[in-house]
Amino acid sequence: MSEHSFQAGATAPDSGAVPGTVFPSTNPAKPAERLGEYPIHGATDVDRAVSAASRAQRAWARVPVPARADVVAAAGRILAERKDELAELVSREAGKIRIEAGGDVQEAVDMAAFVAGQGRSSWGDTVPSELAHKICWTTRQPVGVVGMVTPWNFPVAIPSWKIFPALLAGNGVVIKPSEQAPACCHAFVDACRAAGVPDDLIQVVTGFGETGAALSVHPGVGAVSFTGSVPTGRKVAAAAMETGPRLVSLELGGKNAMIVRADADLDLVTDGAIFGAFGTSGQRCTSTSRLIVHPDVVDEVTERIVARAGQLRLGDPLEDATDVGPVITAESAQRIHGMVGAAVHEGAKLACGGEQVEVADCPGGAFYAPTVLVGVRPEHRIAREEVFGPVLAVIEAAELDEAIDVVNAVEYGLSAAVYTRDINQALRAVESLDTGIVYVNAPTIGAEIPLPFGGTKHTGNGFREAGARGIEQFSQLKTVYVDYSGTLQRAQIDTQRMEP
Repeated sequence: MSEHSFQAGATAPDSGAVPGTVFPSTNPAKPAERLGEYPIHGATDVDRAVSAASRAQRAWARVPVPARADVVAAAGRILAERKDELAELVSREAGKIRIEAGGDVQEAVDMAAFVAGQGRSSWGDTVPSELAHKICWTTRQPVGVVGMVTPWNFPVAIPSWKIFPALLAGNGVVIKPSEQAPACCHAFVDACRAAGVPDDLIQVVTGFGETGAALSVHPGVGAVSFTGSVPTGRKVAAAAMETGPRLVSLELGGKNAMIVRADADLDLVTDGAIFGAFGTSGQRCTSTSRLIVHPDVVDEVTERIVARAGQLRLGDPLEDATDVGPVITAESAQRIHGMVGAAVHEGAKLACGGEQVEVADCPGGAFYAPTVLVGVRPEHRIAREEVFGPVLAVIEAAELDEAIDVVNAVEYGLSAAVYTRDINQALRAVESLDTGIVYVNAPTIGAEIPLPFGGTKHTGNGFREAGARGIEQFSQLKTVYVDYSGTLQRAQIDTQRMEP
């Protein structure tokens, strides 16, 4: 077992897991390289973790909010000090190239600074009372213990999006990271503890779907925050609500699109498409998956993107010369390849890519070539389902309204972009696109921390992460009335009809 084994408290050497029930964390670029072994935790382990976090939470909730914010700020400083080593761990465990791995950690640093600032900002609203000598306000209170299930593709940033607001709100945390990225999660939690977060307040449980399911339905969990696929998210939400009541926030998939109008800056379009579709090997929930292009420029746009895609270097993400790292597993590469093959069978054509790639110094690595498909129609599977890989589907649409309809026709509603020099068309698109995030003349990735992150339709369930609203999924509103009149006052009574 690795040094990052289950921590159900400061003194808990026995994880409770059945001996031998462990799984490895491996490098997707070099699968023979193991980063550690982790126990598969069951319901008993989850119960221990929730109980420990709950005990610690009661004391933490009595700490003034600005003091909690100071601890979050300190965690950000620790993460900044450890940025290089954490970024290398992200590259090794999640397969992200160095610059993207550094960005993953920097996002957590920035999130700490933002959340810490919220500790000295408004915690509610005050309103004038309809009665004399009475004051009314709202405040927020913790939910107790928050259960979190996080993915591997942002193994430091996404835990920070969830854990820091939850801590500021006065909660304890039990987090179940993806089985593909347990080491990164433990490293993040270690940084929090080094900053002064009480040892028992954040618990880590590891394993697979059964572990996450046990956490989601535990009666001691007051809120569940899940980031992952739509099918799994639906199961988590249904189970959590059935055994509730509890807050459930979901951040699910995307089928993000760039609309390209005839007047667009094609150099900018090309840069955006390459970055949006092939950055992080297409494994962001906001990755650009569809390119909806005006017929007048579709050939030129496609030629430019194909030429650039062919120049991208696949390789070890720790090498500075690498442009595109591996996908997360060999199974993922096979699934992506199957979706590309199905698209060709439906009538799309390969403009480039469409194959698994062997990299000389990365034996067994899960690499997939940046792929561009042309002749895709909106009804094709590749135009409707999330690929989560380096695949860009090119669809033609002459009219802006037609392009918007194509964007909106899928079950997802996370991110969309429009490229045009016409401000009128840009604002029409912003108004009509049914997505939680819209970009103008920028790709579908690149959300910033001070603004809410999330989507519409099956992408989520109405909650937003990050921004000032991020704390809403980890706290409950309380409305307070104080009457200092010294007499009974009756609100919402028709006093004009009362007898004298």
